[in-house]
Amino acid sequence: MDTRIGSIDTCKPACGDVICPQNGAVSTIQSSFPASDAASDATLGRHVARRLVQVGVTDVFSVPGDFNLTLLDHLIAEPELNLIGCCNELNAGYAADGYARSRGVGACVVTFTVGGLSVLNAIAGAYSENLPVICIVGGPNSNDYGTNRILHHTIGLPDFSQELRCFQTVTCYQAVVTNLEDAHEQIDTAISTALKESKPVYISIGCNLAAIPHPTFSRDPVPFSLAPKLSNKMGLEAAVDATLGFLNKAVKPVMVGGPKLRVAKATDAFVELADASGYAMAVMPSAKGLVPEHHPHFIGTYWGAVSTPFCSEIVESADAYIFAGPIFNDYSSVGYSLLLKKEKAIIVQPDRVTVANGPTFGCVLMSDFLRELGKRLKRNATAHENYSRIFVPEGKPLKSQPQEPLRVNTMFQHIQKMLSSETAVIAETGDSWFNCQKLKLPKGCGYEFQMQYGSIGWSVGATLGYAQASPEKRVLAFIGDGSFQVTAQDISTMIRNGQKSIIFLINNGGYTIEVEIHDGPYNVIKNWNYTGLVDAIHNGQGKCWTTKVRCEEELEEAIETATGAKKDCLCFIEVIVHKDDTSKELLEWGSRVSAANSRPPNPQ
Repeated sequence: MDTRIGSIDTCKPACGDVICPQNGAVSTIQSSFPASDAASDATLGRHVARRLVQVGVTDVFSVPGDFNLTLLDHLIAEPELNLIGCCNELNAGYAADGYARSRGVGACVVTFTVGGLSVLNAIAGAYSENLPVICIVGGPNSNDYGTNRILHHTIGLPDFSQELRCFQTVTCYQAVVTNLEDAHEQIDTAISTALKESKPVYISIGCNLAAIPHPTFSRDPVPFSLAPKLSNKMGLEAAVDATLGFLNKAVKPVMVGGPKLRVAKATDAFVELADASGYAMAVMPSAKGLVPEHHPHFIGTYWGAVSTPFCSEIVESADAYIFAGPIFNDYSSVGYSLLLKKEKAIIVQPDRVTVANGPTFGCVLMSDFLRELGKRLKRNATAHENYSRIFVPEGKPLKSQPQEPLRVNTMFQHIQKMLSSETAVIAETGDSWFNCQKLKLPKGCGYEFQMQYGSIGWSVGATLGYAQASPEKRVLAFIGDGSFQVTAQDISTMIRNGQKSIIFLINNGGYTIEVEIHDGPYNVIKNWNYTGLVDAIHNGQGKCWTTKVRCEEELEEAIETATGAKKDCLCFIEVIVHKDDTSKELLEWGSRVSAANSRPPNPQ
């Protein structure tokens, strides 16, 4: 028999290869079902769709590619699932990230390798922020595994594992589905692991499998019943006893919430402890929005030298502090310059407690620990009383002259008035970090930013995802011009899906945060006609309104229009400010981070 280059039979794997079912095996599975609606619902693709809906995902962000098209057909067929096509995979991943921040879980679907490696950066960001994002990839035909074939959308090698290896470092579980026999188990394990670990997972599904019925999918999947994590009772009691002995001797203890309050689901327990103890309560910058700022003992954001006024003085002068779920990196520590001492600190992580320089107690859940501590801790409001004595209300920016160029601090005075329980703030990496930190969030107002990973451009996709997950809130996004140039395209997707966010594009001509760390000509960008770009994307289809503002009067008019006549539109407000108009906090933070970055090598 002649063999032909590129023929189907040339590279057929051996029959004994478990992960590479042959065409014959597939056809046998197909013939085991009668042609009926029930059979069409009992497919791998519909099972994935039903599972996503069950865990709370009603919107999936996708970019089509030939390896995932059949899978997308079956996702669309699920009545409760809405497929949202994005302009690129990176934004689809960022959107899933934003969605997970609101709903608790998000999902995106891309194609093999070219899509997978494009979305990888967003998945890495979700991993760093402890967000359960389900990344689904349409993979090669199951018959091609184990052969010597070279496929398109690859790097030209017959080994198809490159994408998988890349995802192994930024996901907590990887499932490569190449046959139907264990597909049910692999998919369920992946999704449940994402929920348990609060980290992204990777699921690759062979492009020829999504439409095939199989007996394991013949019934609606039983809802997940995830076994709750439990504290070790003896460890919990020992941790509480050690902490009580430490804190009850303190004169002016404080408590500080960190970003891992979210993954530990311990926000309520943290607030209950504040109620019971009377301690002054602050948050780290990346935990803003997790703790109610209207709480009577809330004293602001603790961020070292760039803390909100009078907060760092109270925290750093305390003789004991509880940090619940902290992440101390170079950014959150302002270039490792925090004036904290380990011997004064109780560090509470999601599953362990460390008491000063003493013992660490494992298998102790943060929420259990904080609640038990609150039941027995002596009340001590000394630190909050000290804060009340030294606190002086912030001054207001100088009043602008008529038609005077707009200042950023004046702008955020007006933004403060827009906030309510029906809004949410998305702050892009850059000076918006610092300006938005100073906003006082009313009860119920959402707040999100990506501090650990700090990927510029994140906020465009995150705004798309968050707004889709929480249509009852109006998202206010603050995006620098440099960041916007990275991911601008998915303004299109916002308009297409009828979103009503208000985007403030801060046009100051460059990468301002980089300027304050280390300046150079590379930090200056080409200026765009940003409103013209968004108008072109709008193209008369959908509801979108744009405007440019250069002074306070124009800003007030724009805000009035966006919240009034154009409240049902996506509103894009380009705010033109001076290139050197930055927050004082960025100036301080940038110099300290620069010093940390430029430390000379240690002597060898």
